[in-house]
Amino acid sequence: MLLRVDHSLPLTLGDQIAAGIRGAIADGSVRSGERLPPAREVAESLGINMHTVLRGYQRLREEGLIELRRGRGAFVTAGSSAGRARLAAQSHRLVADARALGLSDDELLTLVRTSLADGT
Repeated sequence: MLLRVDHSLPLTLGDQIAAGIRGAIADGSVRSGERLPPAREVAESLGINMHTVLRGYQRLREEGLIELRRGRGAFVTAGSSAGRARLAAQSHRLVADARALGLSDDELLTLVRTSLADGT
């Protein structure tokens, strides 16, 4: 798995790492149960702080895409699928688009709730 970061992007480095791994899960290059590279190793290869990598891993854990096992590493969750990873990536793009348009969180949630109510 090849991860890259771009310091010129408005996205935090941790979010870029999460997006890269999310994409790898979505395209099937990283599968359920697979161990991710240690945060220290990723940090060294990218020339960034290990805690930045851990923030990216934490974001993926919050999304239910990976498990963090103390002393053993990070693993793609058994329930994680390419579809779930694609949906998570789409939701991140939706939030970014809404922010770019100046929508508040409440306005975005209203739009999503309306879509759910409409069944679309």
